Amino acid sequence: MPIVIAVAGKGGTGKTTVCGMLIRALTATGKRVLAVDADPNSNLNEVLGVDIETTLGEIREQLAQKELNGDPIPAGMTKQEYAEFMMSGALTERDDYDLLVMGRTQGAGCYCYVNGLLTAQIGRYGANYDYIVVDNEAGLEHISRGVLPKIDILLLVSDSSRRGIQAVGRVSKMVDELKLNPKFTGLIVNRARDGVLDDGIREEIGLQGLPLLQVLPQDETVYRFDADGKPSSDVDASNPVKQGVSELLAKLPLAG
Repeated sequence: MPIVIAVAGKGGTGKTTVCGMLIRALTATGKRVLAVDADPNSNLNEVLGVDIETTLGEIREQLAQKELNGDPIPAGMTKQEYAEFMMSGALTERDDYDLLVMGRTQGAGCYCYVNGLLTAQIGRYGANYDYIVVDNEAGLEHISRGVLPKIDILLLVSDSSRRGIQAVGRVSKMVDELKLNPKFTGLIVNRARDGVLDDGIREEIGLQGLPLLQVLPQDETVYRFDADGKPSSDVDASNPVKQGVSELLAKLPLAG
């Protein structure tokens, strides 16, 4: 079974850039990765430089609407075969990783059937990979609903502010309340000035009971890539943020 790495944190912390660089660092080791964009606002595909045609959320809406309207399915296919065929169109395949974009939260009505298919489809995809890396919104909605697999490694990303650390502290408490039970949890502090944390920030990390894994610096090149619409995961391997993410791998309990 693949190792599931969930990346979570509030918006505006550079979480998705960190997630994209983590995916690139894992593929550089020769492992096969399924990247899952489960944050409606994350745009992981842009960080990776991937064009997508559709999302699983859009397909789910189409299937639910067909079910509601009683629309016929193509001749020679069962309802489940048709649904699986439709969902397979949301998988964007690359040489060293594949990408699934979950899309926005479902609308009103019953989605039990299509959500069950979605869960089964992701479970089937997962068997083909060494790692599943999930870019989540802070609420971890898809994991808490059981649509995505349980978490093996939870990485909480914050900026270098007290409010940011307090926000991921709340996410950590929510993980406990939901009994998601990750095997390993760690904090990544991003955009630290000169790559150094103030004493007050370290104090807040201690108060929140968060295990600090890595501090990543504020970096002009990453900012410029983002501002110019370039995939920020494409920065040179010598970039200090990219180097920091690579160093992070040695601190994670990864098999093989």
